[in-house]
Amino acid sequence: MRIGVVGTGYVGLVSGTCFADSGNTVTCLDIDAAKVARLEAGDVPIYEPGLEELVVRNTAAGRLRFTTDTAKAIADAEVIFLAVGTPPSSDGSADLSALWKVVDTIAEHLSETAIVVTKSTVPVGTCAGIERRLRERLGRSCRVASNPEFLKEGAAIEDFQKPDRVVVGVREEAVGRVLHDLYRPFLRTENPFLVMSPESSEMTKYVANALLATKISFINEVANLCERMEADIDDVRRGIGHDSRIGFAFLFPGVGYGGSCFPKDVQALAAMARDKGVASRILSAVHETNLAQKKILGQKIAAHYGGSLEGRTVALWGLAFKPRTDDVRDAPALDLISQLLAAGATVRVHDPEATGNVRAIFGESLSYADSPLEAAKGADCLAIVTEWGDYRRPDFDTLAATMASPVIFDGRNLYEPSEMKARGFTYHAIGKQPVTRGADS
Repeated sequence: MRIGVVGTGYVGLVSGTCFADSGNTVTCLDIDAAKVARLEAGDVPIYEPGLEELVVRNTAAGRLRFTTDTAKAIADAEVIFLAVGTPPSSDGSADLSALWKVVDTIAEHLSETAIVVTKSTVPVGTCAGIERRLRERLGRSCRVASNPEFLKEGAAIEDFQKPDRVVVGVREEAVGRVLHDLYRPFLRTENPFLVMSPESSEMTKYVANALLATKISFINEVANLCERMEADIDDVRRGIGHDSRIGFAFLFPGVGYGGSCFPKDVQALAAMARDKGVASRILSAVHETNLAQKKILGQKIAAHYGGSLEGRTVALWGLAFKPRTDDVRDAPALDLISQLLAAGATVRVHDPEATGNVRAIFGESLSYADSPLEAAKGADCLAIVTEWGDYRRPDFDTLAATMASPVIFDGRNLYEPSEMKARGFTYHAIGKQPVTRGADS
């Protein structure tokens, strides 16, 4: 099948590459000529395990192409996926300006049988809006469908090639059959291909992310309560997770969620509710709880030092919003860094992949280390924000000797408090009672 993908961001690049890898001819369109040139050379601008290898292989095979030429990408395409950004507006609603610009740009190049599919996360009713817009511009009906993505950054290739379900929203059965044929290579384990209306499909994406975000905010709020009541959140989590109605997924306490999806999608769904006159109390609480949770680690650090961080050096492990990505959009580390700098602390950071993206934000106001131990050298304390595997089993004896004082604030609960105390650390985690080695200056 001949496929056009508009946008070579995270969703567009992963989707286009995986479709090419299953034997289709895919042309990815982007307005950024420098980015297109990099991709043509096999230089992938985002970090996603396994993606670069697939890009290089399929480009060499001639199945995957990159261009800035709209006609070249769209004119012969049977299916065109729209994968452009829909960032939040000032009121939390999705900003669709880039999407509408793309629709206008591709309109004149669409064949009469082409299917336009939204991969971008868009408000309910957007497919209907695209249909109207294309009809007004072209004087004929166009086939438009919804196909939301459910990719986890850090595991996107696996998620795309082995989806737990594929959701499509269509008006015509024939469009559903075309999309089913396109996804057939990825459904060999009989995972469901769910066909519904475009409106239901658009809503499904928002509801899925909002519910997962709700679980995270809920367990974080419970974790904060556990600290005040001498309970252990991991014990509580185990106690509820074995209930088949609840489960363990997304019930790990921490310093809040970030990334390109959960923060904006929770706000966008709340904005849709407001627009329809429906109260969204839970969604509002989820968002506010997450904003507050991002400040927890900074508050713990400040409290430990009597409210003053002036002259203190804080090492920070983990900058990306989650491991196995370099994405720092809405990352909790950014909030913590801002808190620490505002309090007068010196901050030295390490991340296996995201350092460059953070440097672009904070410049030389931070120190950037090439290794976790280098970041911790001479630090008054260490804050752990992202649960990279690099941080799970450090040489604790060397770490303690390297630091000015062996104090850890663990925002991901990587270690057991009793073991840390035995190793001579003062250790603060989320939803657990702190342990101390003795008086710390």
